[in-house]
Amino acid sequence: MKYINTAVTFREFPSEISLCINISNCQMHCKGCHSPELWEDVGKPLDRNTLAELIRSNKGITCVGLMGGDSDHYWINELAASIKYTFRNIKVGWYSGYKVLPDEIDIRWFDYIKLGPYIKDLGGLDKLTTNQRMYAYNKYYSDYTIGPGWKDITNIFYEK
Repeated sequence: MKYINTAVTFREFPSEISLCINISNCQMHCKGCHSPELWEDVGKPLDRNTLAELIRSNKGITCVGLMGGDSDHYWINELAASIKYTFRNIKVGWYSGYKVLPDEIDIRWFDYIKLGPYIKDLGGLDKLTTNQRMYAYNKYYSDYTIGPGWKDITNIFYEK
């Protein structure tokens, strides 16, 4: 797995200061994609050591967002588990273009999961018409959207 770049953001995951890592080799190729450069298998290797170095060099973050990685579910799980074991106070989010959560994804390593391909006519998470869904985990949630404790929180992104 490779990544092209990173950015610290305040909007991708609610109430989090997130280090977002843009992963290449996206197989979704959504029409109107804002990052078509992620379609190619290019960039720097993203292994556990590189991930730890990126996290340590971005002090103050509260979440790591794995932006993509749909082509390698095993490695997405491994990276998320590595974050949870090494950085116990850092949350983990994953942006996926899949409509439904792939069976291979181990949701116990994640705090946030965004599902759904980008469809230009429907808009992103901030539009009422979006097909994309953002889920958050909290052991006290009684919802069972993608698993016990997972709640659809897409509505908090809608434009006011």
